[in-house]
Amino acid sequence: MSEGLFDLPGAPAPARGGGSLADVDHTAAPLAVRMRPRSLDELVGQQHLLAPGSPLRRLVEGDQPMSLLLWGPPGTGKTTIAAVVSHQTNRKFVELSAVTAGVKDVRQVIDGARRDLARPGGTVETVLFIDEVHRFTKAQQDALLPGVENRWVTLVAATTENPFFSVISPLLSRSLLLTLESLTDDDISVLLDRALVDERGLNGEFELALDARDHLLRMAGGDARRALTYLEAAAGGARAKSDAETASPATIDLETLETAVDQAAVRYDRAGDQHYDVASALIKSIRGSDVDAAMHYLARMIVAGEDPRFIARRLVISASEDIGMGDPTALGVAVAAADAVQLIGMPEARINLAQAVVALALAPKSNAVITAVDAAIADVKAGKIGPVPSHLRDAHYAGAKKIGHGASYQYSHNDPRGVSPQQYAPDVIDGTDYYTPTRRGGEAAYADRVEAIRKILRNR
Repeated sequence: MSEGLFDLPGAPAPARGGGSLADVDHTAAPLAVRMRPRSLDELVGQQHLLAPGSPLRRLVEGDQPMSLLLWGPPGTGKTTIAAVVSHQTNRKFVELSAVTAGVKDVRQVIDGARRDLARPGGTVETVLFIDEVHRFTKAQQDALLPGVENRWVTLVAATTENPFFSVISPLLSRSLLLTLESLTDDDISVLLDRALVDERGLNGEFELALDARDHLLRMAGGDARRALTYLEAAAGGARAKSDAETASPATIDLETLETAVDQAAVRYDRAGDQHYDVASALIKSIRGSDVDAAMHYLARMIVAGEDPRFIARRLVISASEDIGMGDPTALGVAVAAADAVQLIGMPEARINLAQAVVALALAPKSNAVITAVDAAIADVKAGKIGPVPSHLRDAHYAGAKKIGHGASYQYSHNDPRGVSPQQYAPDVIDGTDYYTPTRRGGEAAYADRVEAIRKILRNR
């Protein structure tokens, strides 16, 4: 299934023999398909890619052959850009999904494109769109190289995964990488307004209530396809209600929207005070070890459509800021949850986030790490930056020993205690205690060790 802007499950797919997505008969297509932008000027968001003279502009408006790698979240415009490249440049459009296509399919398309170019007077070029290219094996990606190298096809490959890890280097080096950003609420709002009035969309037959709009924006989460899918579902509900009440134009209110998408509205403003208040309450509940309150705030953020990556980032920060060495494994749990969010996505990633919240809330708490690093930074900013002791300086170059670098350095592994009593800090901060461990959780053992080590180092 494609993950480009406005693609929907069940949407009509173009024939593999060609044809632009923009030319598909939309009379019975879902709203998201009908409202697919037909040109770069209709594309919403991604302004960093649309500036005059940008590579994308040159490719489309200058008709310059150039292969593209489009990297970005679902619903941000990957498939749309591919369709625009085909439609505005009058190229043949062929779409393959990396989920179902194999090496044979790739070679058939490239061979067909090569034959088209070789025909007498043949000027028909082919745009090959590969969705979810990160799912292709190395062999499948290798099969694309001749077509890209010889420009038999203009490859447009879309991925939601980091292409530096999921796309082979030869293909990456032969393509222009364009990074797409999540759409903002303002971007989604523009699309909603367009869909409400455009004859391809709802043709002015509906009005969207303000609270319903706010809730729809929250649920969309920067995904245009999702936003238009929900709008169409709500319009169907509003139409049924309007037929019963003979009201025109029909109003899509919050109740109708909730019923249509089976999701309750939550008083939570992703862009305003509630956004920061609920996020703050989550972290403070974790810090206070109230696992139930923390789970409540996590649920509010999830139901409201908060970006799970934002939640994960906050948990990673909390793991070091509020737990630290009280439970050193907490950071690993939080990072693993953040990785799971990227790998799995919602709604399943809610379970990974919940596990991290429980682990962090119940972990012993210590802010000794953040206190230590902030105190050290404050001293550095205050000018307490003395020279590195000569015995610690780099001695791995000719002439270093002549100037005393490393001459009296004592190798700690040669000391039976594993600690050599020598000066490590510059004179200006020698003897300063930055890290003050607590006696809570696992940090108690570190407290004993820090005390013993400082006695060895300072009684030299």
